[in-house]
Amino acid sequence: MVIAQTKKPPDSVFFIIKPQKRVKNIWIKPQKRVNLRIAKPQKRVSEIMKRKIYSKLQEWKKKSNGTSAVLVEGARRIGKSYIVEEFAKNEYKSYILINFRRAPQEVKSWFDIYLEDLDKLFMNLQVHYNKQLTTRNSVIIFDEVQDCPRAREAVKFLVEDGRYDYIETGSLVSIKKNVKNIVIPSEEIKMEMFPMDFEEFLWAMGNDIMMDYIKNCFETKTPMGQALNRKAMDLFRLYMVIGGMPQAILKYIENKDFAAVELVKYQILTLYRNDIAKYADNAETKVTSIFDAIPGQLQKHEKKFKLSALKPDARMRDYDSAFFWLSDARIINCCYNSTVPALGLRLNEERTTLKCYMADTGLLITHAFGIRGRVPAEVYQKLILGKLDTNEGMITENIVAQMLAAEGHKLFFYSNPSNENADERMEIDFLIQKKAITSRHNISPIEVKSGKRFTLNSLQKCIKRFATALSTPYVIYDGDLKVDGTVVYVPYYMTGLL
Repeated sequence: MVIAQTKKPPDSVFFIIKPQKRVKNIWIKPQKRVNLRIAKPQKRVSEIMKRKIYSKLQEWKKKSNGTSAVLVEGARRIGKSYIVEEFAKNEYKSYILINFRRAPQEVKSWFDIYLEDLDKLFMNLQVHYNKQLTTRNSVIIFDEVQDCPRAREAVKFLVEDGRYDYIETGSLVSIKKNVKNIVIPSEEIKMEMFPMDFEEFLWAMGNDIMMDYIKNCFETKTPMGQALNRKAMDLFRLYMVIGGMPQAILKYIENKDFAAVELVKYQILTLYRNDIAKYADNAETKVTSIFDAIPGQLQKHEKKFKLSALKPDARMRDYDSAFFWLSDARIINCCYNSTVPALGLRLNEERTTLKCYMADTGLLITHAFGIRGRVPAEVYQKLILGKLDTNEGMITENIVAQMLAAEGHKLFFYSNPSNENADERMEIDFLIQKKAITSRHNISPIEVKSGKRFTLNSLQKCIKRFATALSTPYVIYDGDLKVDGTVVYVPYYMTGLL
C-alpha cells in the first residue's frame, strides 16, 4: 500500500490513502482524509513568567532559616500567587496553599481554636489539603491573607514553633478593616511586588540578551547606536501599551492579538472597580471618583491632581483616606511635592499637592481610551509608532513613575509656581535620591520629555538654583543615550537603571 503526502498548511500534515491494485480479489477502499495535528512547541508558563522576586524569596529562605515569615504584597493580578506557588514547588519537599478567599470558614476558625495546640492545627491542615508536611522542608502559604486577619496574627506563634516556613500574599493588607483587632507580627518581613518590569517583559518575549547590553551602555555612558536604540524603543513601546500584567503579556505571546489583550486589561479594571465597591467601606464614592479622574488629570500640562475636578469645595482632608486606599491596593502610585529638592525629601513633603499615576501603564491606556473593553486599533498603532501627539506626555510620564516605583524609589516632584520671581518658577517631574549619601549632591532631578522638540527651562533653573544639593540631572526621552555637560539624556527603557 502506498501512502502519498499532500500539500500541508504550516501546523498540519494530511495523508490520503490511495486505492491500490487488486490483491487476491480483495480491494482496499479509498479512505477518508486523516488529519494528524502537529502541536506547536509551547513554552512552559514558568519559563515565560520569570520574575525577579523569585531570587529575593530564595535569599529570604536562606537567610531566615525559619526565623521569619515573608509577606508578598502587591496589586491584584500581578502574579503573586503564581510565583509563590512556583517557589514552593521548586524549593521545598512539600507545601500547603491556603487561599483564604476560597477556604471554608471552618479552616479559618482553626487559627482561633488551635493556636495553643499547633500539633492539632497542622494535623487538620494536612488532612484537609491532603498534603504531608516535613519539618524544616515544607512551607505553608497564606494566600490572600487579608481575608483571614487572625491567620496573619498567628504567624508570630507559627514562626516561634519553627517547624515550617510561611509565606503570605495579599493586597489591601493595611486598610483598617483588615488589621482591626489584630497585632501585626514583628516576625513578618514585607516584600513588595509590582507588575512585570521591562526586563521581565523581555524575558517573557524570549529576549535574554538585550537588557544586559542596555545596562552596559548605561554604566559606561555609551550610546546604544541608531539601530539598537530603535529596536529597544520598539520593544519598550510594545511593553508600554501591553503593560506589566502577566495575563495580558501571556495573551499577547499566545496570539499577538491586541483585542484579546485589551479584554484581559478591561477585566482587571472591572475587578478593581468591584474591589472598590466591596472593600472601600463608606468611601467607595470618593475612591471611585479619584480612580475615574486619573486619565483626565494626567493629560493636563501640569499633572498635579486638582480636587476641584471632583467637587468644587473638595479638600484633601476629606479625600486623603481615599487616596490611601487606592495606594494601599497598589492601583495607583502617588507622587508628592517636596518643597526643597534636597536630602530628606520626605521631610519637605507637601501631601496636599500630589500627582496620581496608575500603577500599570497598560491599564492606564485601557482606562483612558477604552470603550466597553475596546481601545481603537488606531490608538495602539500610534502609540507603538510614537505618533500619538495629544496624550503622549501622560503615558510616558506614567511609565517613568511606574518604573521608578518598581525599583524602590519613593516618588517626589518639585513645583514652585512663583509669580514674583521667574527664576524660581519651575516644575521638575521627579526627584530621586542616590543610594550612597554624601554631604552634598544627593538628589537627581528628572525631566520626562515626549516628542522631538522640547526645552529644558525648568531643569536649567533647578540646576542653577540648587547646584550644591543636586546629583546627576536626567532627561528621559525616546532618543539614544548622550551626555551634554552635566545633563545625561537617557532613553525611556533605561529609567529602571537610574
